[in-house]
Amino acid sequence: MTTHLHATIYICIYLFIITLSSCETSSAPSQNEHSLVPTTPKPPLATPNLIVIDSLGHLDSITNKHSNAYKRIQFRSLDSLLIDANYYYSSDSAPNILLCHQARWNKYEYDSIAVVLQHNGYNCLAIDQRSGGTMDVDGIHPINATHQRAMAAGLPTEYLDAEQDIVAAIDYFYKQAKHPIIIWGSSYSSTLALYNGLNNNKVFAVVSFSPGNYFSSQKGSLIPLITTSAQPFFITSSKKEAEGIKNLIQKTKQNNQQIQFIPKGDGYHGSRALWASKEGHEEYWAAIFSFLESLN
Repeated sequence: MTTHLHATIYICIYLFIITLSSCETSSAPSQNEHSLVPTTPKPPLATPNLIVIDSLGHLDSITNKHSNAYKRIQFRSLDSLLIDANYYYSSDSAPNILLCHQARWNKYEYDSIAVVLQHNGYNCLAIDQRSGGTMDVDGIHPINATHQRAMAAGLPTEYLDAEQDIVAAIDYFYKQAKHPIIIWGSSYSSTLALYNGLNNNKVFAVVSFSPGNYFSSQKGSLIPLITTSAQPFFITSSKKEAEGIKNLIQKTKQNNQQIQFIPKGDGYHGSRALWASKEGHEEYWAAIFSFLESLN
């Protein structure tokens, strides 16, 4: 009788321990339950300045058809404003392209463009500049997180205010790449890409979609800067804008690494000329890859 009683007590204690252990295990969240890291991990841009996605990261957290192509990162602008960016990794040895968006938009201007570049052997960093806003991407409306933070902090968000974001991104990406990068701009940022990319030892080429002498009164004309630079550049626009581009590069002796591309069709303003939905995007892609390959 005593033996059976002891056995029953031991069994009850054992069952209680198993049940308790099971409850503790089931109540603990899984390691990836709240993770914002893409399901297909990409090598991070290791740096002491890299801030892992924090509580503000939800500002532009979206899921779209290219979500697994990039890793979302953050770094500081020259005035310490937190900049959001998408990093599209191809390989450790791949050339590195910094992608800067046009007015009122954000880093998702380059979502489909960066994936094409990534698949063709380029690492891309698409940033949110403080001068920008919300845009439509496949029916999703991601905001510009850097712009949101600047507004919340009472910081100015005009075009030239975003120059410090582009300069900080050049410094950041150059430090990670450990060799000069390519800077690519669209509309107002393509002008800032020329100002800050030409004659910069951290940049070895500039891609400029629809630039203009927009800031000549504040920063001086682009014409002498372009004329005296030996760095490779690719400048393009819509056909309507092409005459203005000719004026910018009028004194430049063009070659296969300093070129203006004029589309046969009407074309488009800014980097959206490369979107698959835009008529004539194929000729822009052929021209840009011809230029990029000439840099190898």
